[in-house]
Amino acid sequence: MVHEIRLCFYHSDHDATLRSFDLPKEQQQFTALPAEALNACAKEQERKPIVILHQERPVGFFVLHTGKQIRPFTDNPRAVLLRSFSINYREQGKGFAKQALALLPAFVNTHFSDIDEIVLAVNERNVAAQRLYLTAGFIDSGRRREGKKGRQLLLYYPLPAT
Repeated sequence: MVHEIRLCFYHSDHDATLRSFDLPKEQQQFTALPAEALNACAKEQERKPIVILHQERPVGFFVLHTGKQIRPFTDNPRAVLLRSFSINYREQGKGFAKQALALLPAFVNTHFSDIDEIVLAVNERNVAAQRLYLTAGFIDSGRRREGKKGRQLLLYYPLPAT
């Protein structure tokens, strides 16, 4: 099922929908709900909240994080950390996550011109997310780190020079 989606920076118009996002407990252990992530973004300007829109309605959410705070995930000063990636439970299974990840490299190139790599950490028990990211072109760096909920694989996506 292919649906037209787009990525955009968070706007307060998205707030009510994002704050009503629901995830089952088994997914909540691996990612922050948008409301929680937005609170962190409000405190740290290096965290940029991004909304996945389908027909102008928020169906997903993630944060792009730059700066010194992402050092535990990468040594690359020109990397951006993808974090808090989620699709509202009612919208899962429609291909939105795969489409959003396909749009992500161009979005980063357009809005973060100094970035040459996207990095992320995924819990080793979150096999569905690992499969999604690897299918989307992320590469397992072979590095691991201990996260709040256990061991994480560090993945990266090199961006082509523009």
